[in-house]
Amino acid sequence: MQGTRIVIDRPGGPEVLRQESYETGRVAAGEVLVRHTAIGLNFIDLHHRSGRYPLPSYPSPIGLEAAGEVLEVGPDVTDLKTGDRVAYSAMQVGAYSDVRIVAADRLLRVPDGIETITAAGALNKGLTAHFLCHTTYEVQKGETIVVHAAAGGVGSILCQWAASKGAIVIGTVGRADKAAFAKANGCARVVVLDREDVVDIARKMTDGRGVPVVYDAVGPATFDLSLRCLRQRGLLVSFGTASGPLPPFDVFQLNRLGSLYLTSPGFLDHTTDRAEYVKRGADLFAAIKNGTIKVPVAQTFPLAAAAEAHTALQSRSTTGASVLLP
Repeated sequence: MQGTRIVIDRPGGPEVLRQESYETGRVAAGEVLVRHTAIGLNFIDLHHRSGRYPLPSYPSPIGLEAAGEVLEVGPDVTDLKTGDRVAYSAMQVGAYSDVRIVAADRLLRVPDGIETITAAGALNKGLTAHFLCHTTYEVQKGETIVVHAAAGGVGSILCQWAASKGAIVIGTVGRADKAAFAKANGCARVVVLDREDVVDIARKMTDGRGVPVVYDAVGPATFDLSLRCLRQRGLLVSFGTASGPLPPFDVFQLNRLGSLYLTSPGFLDHTTDRAEYVKRGADLFAAIKNGTIKVPVAQTFPLAAAAEAHTALQSRSTTGASVLLP
């Protein structure tokens, strides 16, 4: 089948993204042909484009997440059929396209009552938020925690999920105009980082002890603040670096600041197993359906405007989820 996709010929800025026509090829065993109706936009896409996470070869397609409709199934695929609504966060790039062949074991059915645009905006970010607050650190009722980038794609879902578990969420934002969005997504206290001291606030809200966990997707701009927010033997979860790569770190600082723990969890390590992937997806879709999690798609861009979308995400001017529309 003839399709349209976005590719890059080399690592670089948003300008290296270009649109081309391509042949999808034939659907083989274990595969499904999917027509995309919405494509998720994630920070990892920027890292792939820039070369920070190098792609195997060039020219290369890009994108890991999308939702849409099954057009054709491989001969041995029995649990999906033509017309099924599905979403995925794949292990191979290529989601920035209008039609694509995907491994069947990466597809999740989108339940009735959830739009595919919501699924595309929610899946990667929602699964990340799920393992962060259920597996990396199991947030408990009554705990006070810190979530940086609380108005971002993952952050806004993570704040809602943690608050639904009974946590008191201190959310940080980089701009004052994002504070209301973070507040609406479960933050008991929102800190605008260039106006207030999150360390002082975290200490005051915990009677001087510090918080048990900080979730940090920002990187160098917040890393030191995150460490100083923690209580003795607290955990810093560094799961993103929106402000750039982290510099070399003296691990003895963890000792001096109270025998702290540091981890950097990865998406694939929490979703490669099919059963785990399906369970996390089911939990996410159930939370969306029952209203525990709301995932407004705040920005949409045509597929052909992928460069514009990357520029917006890189400038951290977006809130919540963003999607590309084929």
